[in-house]
Amino acid sequence: MALSFLPAGVSADDTPCATIQEVEARGVLRWGADAEGGAPYVFPDPRNPKRYIGFEVDIARALAGRLGVRPQMVQNSWDGLVSALDRGSFDIVLNGLEITPEHLGQIAMSRPYYAYTQQIVVRKGDGSMRRVEDLKGLRVGVLSASVAQRILEGMGGVDVRVYPGNVETCRDLKNKRIDASLMDLPIALHYAKPDPALDFAGKPFAVGYYGVGVRKKDTKLLEAVDRAIAALLASGELKRIYLKWGLWDADQERRLRRYSPVEPPKEGNVSTLREWRTFLPLLLEGAVVTVEISFLSMALAIALGLALALAKLFGVTPVRWASTAYIEVFRGTPLLIQLYMIYYGLPNLGIRLSSFEAAVMGLGLNYAAYEAENYRAGIQAIPEGQMEAALSLGMTRWQALRRVVLPQAVRIVIPPISNDFIALFKDSSLVSVITMVELTKVYGMLATTTYDYMGLGLMTAAIYLALSYPASLAAKFIERKLRYDFD
Repeated sequence: MALSFLPAGVSADDTPCATIQEVEARGVLRWGADAEGGAPYVFPDPRNPKRYIGFEVDIARALAGRLGVRPQMVQNSWDGLVSALDRGSFDIVLNGLEITPEHLGQIAMSRPYYAYTQQIVVRKGDGSMRRVEDLKGLRVGVLSASVAQRILEGMGGVDVRVYPGNVETCRDLKNKRIDASLMDLPIALHYAKPDPALDFAGKPFAVGYYGVGVRKKDTKLLEAVDRAIAALLASGELKRIYLKWGLWDADQERRLRRYSPVEPPKEGNVSTLREWRTFLPLLLEGAVVTVEISFLSMALAIALGLALALAKLFGVTPVRWASTAYIEVFRGTPLLIQLYMIYYGLPNLGIRLSSFEAAVMGLGLNYAAYEAENYRAGIQAIPEGQMEAALSLGMTRWQALRRVVLPQAVRIVIPPISNDFIALFKDSSLVSVITMVELTKVYGMLATTTYDYMGLGLMTAAIYLALSYPASLAAKFIERKLRYDFD
């Protein structure tokens, strides 16, 4: 049995050669990527969705071949790839990860395997934008945690709309929700160039590089990946892959060979970035949006829920059926799908809502189904004799409901409604998928930039608690005010 002697407090997994030995032992190189909207990098084959294709699939296969193993892709959200790599979810990141000081502050990165540029994309016939400076004052879509986002935020004066994927960016550009999009050239070539409704504006600019990400401790694996990339470039295999996917140009090889390493950030800058005073104002701005969405959505849910409950209990047969169908459909389908359909689906019917309007409508319509059942239970909890007595006094059914039944029912439904409001308050985080920059979205954007998931997470959680706890106290106060004393 072979013995290894390590310094005290150091495990085998912390040695520089541990990961490369594990890769060779298992015969598999696990590479992290996001295949959702990931063309032309990695995406499901339209002819066989169980199989992944893309230029990075070919590169992963070539890299693994040079290492004498086979590749295995591990699906992960794109803006969480770096943190997932640190957790050990896979051995490397190979998914259009830019070599930037921010990434180098968290992980190690290989020599580049592709030189990319930024491209402005506009609607067909819009010639008002030719340079990045022309984007000031406009609504511009970018991919979350991308270099395009950093460029525009650093430039200032641009209304940056952050998207989880590339398909959504192009769709909103065509629907006139944004004025332009800034994206990596490979993305623009695949999604925008073939679309007759979109066009390139100006020339590509801001040369950058994609590299393979590895954990800082995996120095031997990094050396092996660097050697493999150099061999692929020297043999012409990289060129053949890029020609296959229409990504090769005359400057590609020159840029790769003349690459100057990017300097990682100085350690002294890290603590400054993590100062709470820097991020608290941004989180509070997101909290204001969260509060606005939550209150407006709950108001819609309460009003519509009451109407649905009354329709279900007292409406004519077709109205009762329609109300029941609404409640079952909205309770039985995920809120996330409903938000996608409202924001991205309705434009196909000629209805274009802003992200704020779609967020309020989506949350309000969804929670109205739950409030309807709360009201129904509250109304049915009132003895039928109350209604009969009111009718015998000459009241109409509507007057009896409004003056006798509903005031008593409200007292019963206050607790579940207050619970639903707190749940809606937290569910408002889902609207980030339709480009709403609320509290959770701000946290995600800051965390993926600074990699301070714990500190920023605690701050965000504290803000949510500070906002939701008063709502709970207010609900208890209302309950006490409406409580009947039967003594």
